[in-house]
Amino acid sequence: MALDKKKFITRTVSAVIFAGVLLSSIFINYITFSLLFLIVSIWALHEFYKLMEIKLLTPNRSIGFSVGLLWYLFSFLWCADELEIIEIKGSVLMALLFCSFILLFLNSSIELFRNKERPFENISLTVFGVLYAVLPFCLFHFIACPDSLTLLSFNTKHYESLIVFGLFLLIWSNDTFAYLVGSFIGKHKMYERISPGKTWEGTIGGALLTVVFSAFFQNWFGVLSTKDWMVIGLIVAVFGTIGDLVESMLKRSIGVKDSGNVMPGHGGILDRFDSLIYVLPFVFLYLMF
Repeated sequence: MALDKKKFITRTVSAVIFAGVLLSSIFINYITFSLLFLIVSIWALHEFYKLMEIKLLTPNRSIGFSVGLLWYLFSFLWCADELEIIEIKGSVLMALLFCSFILLFLNSSIELFRNKERPFENISLTVFGVLYAVLPFCLFHFIACPDSLTLLSFNTKHYESLIVFGLFLLIWSNDTFAYLVGSFIGKHKMYERISPGKTWEGTIGGALLTVVFSAFFQNWFGVLSTKDWMVIGLIVAVFGTIGDLVESMLKRSIGVKDSGNVMPGHGGILDRFDSLIYVLPFVFLYLMF
């Protein structure tokens, strides 16, 4: 097959711009990190609802976006370095959660007046969209500011950009190792009906190499111990792969190739962040407990 130069250039330029924006946002400060993933989470939710609408389902976008924004604002403020300076009290944070839960309960009431088909599917998908596309990025604040994982602590939080960068590096490494191992020795398909290119050899080999790779992160980045980085490497290898498969399953069930076209040659936000979406909750739980 001849190389499509135009497509290759488009993909390369898109990838370079994406990497530049991502890394700049991560390393400048907590505000730019949070702003980037606010955009990512809201766009991911938009893509999810748009995919559901292809199947003639009509999740309540207003409720979903409102709840997602409230949850995101809560996690941002909880982990903010300036928490003490701007005197955000616990009552304000609880008010954000209270309002979000009121909206979730109103979700079913509002459906009575929308006069849409399949109302309970619409209600369920409205909530699931927020859980799938927004909640993981809310938890990202706590991972990036590990001091915030002490519940009910209002001490000044410290943003650790190297944890965020290390997490992305592990995800990219796992994808690369799995691809290389699968290309050389992959024979047994993993889930051919969902992702024809994945093999058990590639997945297992990629996981092992990722965990070995993560063992060096303490020397390079510090912040976490060698054991912590290796556990996170294992979480990335297992749940990053599951996240990729789940998103592939979602697209195949709807009959689309990409979740969107926000990145020319690379698809949508869900396509780019499917692994991270599944990894974040489990990294959060590990660091929490």
